[in-house]
Amino acid sequence: MGLLPALSAEKAPRKQARILSLHPLILLLHERSRSRVAKTNKPSARKAPNREIRAEDGELRIIGGQWRGRKLRFPPLSGLRPSPDRVRETLFNWLAPELPGARCLDLFAGSGALGLEALSRGAAHSVFVDSARAACDRINDHLKLLGSPDGKVCHSDVAHWLAHKPGNEAPFDMVFLDPPFRQDFLRDCCVAVEDNGWLAARAWIYLESGADEALPALPSNWTLYRDKRAGQVAYRLFQRVAASTPSG
Repeated sequence: MGLLPALSAEKAPRKQARILSLHPLILLLHERSRSRVAKTNKPSARKAPNREIRAEDGELRIIGGQWRGRKLRFPPLSGLRPSPDRVRETLFNWLAPELPGARCLDLFAGSGALGLEALSRGAAHSVFVDSARAACDRINDHLKLLGSPDGKVCHSDVAHWLAHKPGNEAPFDMVFLDPPFRQDFLRDCCVAVEDNGWLAARAWIYLESGADEALPALPSNWTLYRDKRAGQVAYRLFQRVAASTPSG
């Protein structure tokens, strides 16, 4: 019995040496396991740019379609006010049969709420035009976040942009005109989209204004389709019914 402790003491160093000899292999397997976990947890490639989000940023919600319920933030710019949820829901219910495959133009795009809602509900393409660089940058961020290749953002004064002919740009099936209220933008913009060839033959034109603003003279070939008010907002949908002579 006296030999057993000595034998155990003799085997102990050999056992410890064997464990130590296996140590590099254990480390290698551990590193491979960590690498696989890191790859699995890798962030999505459709991550939006890490632009600073401020407490005073506004928030909009997409009402329907493939991005329904998505919340997006927009910069706190003077005069930037997305169309209210109730107004957008009503408008896009009106337009629902016409949206699939439509080409849309969102003028004074601001938050991009109208053009993004159109894309969410099946529009083929939306062009966003706004004079504020911060607004354009944020709309680009939204398109990347949503994984949409179907939007184009133009940083430009709207009147200057409309003063040019479309060139290779196909006419638009829908135009959203929601300028800052009480600044008399509507009339000149309506004349420009009609006279300069931006509208498809039977295009839809959406106008939003303050409820206390008088509607300006519009091209004679635009027919009022729907007309509503919600609080301080008046909103109207027109359809272009035929080619007209240039407006005066």
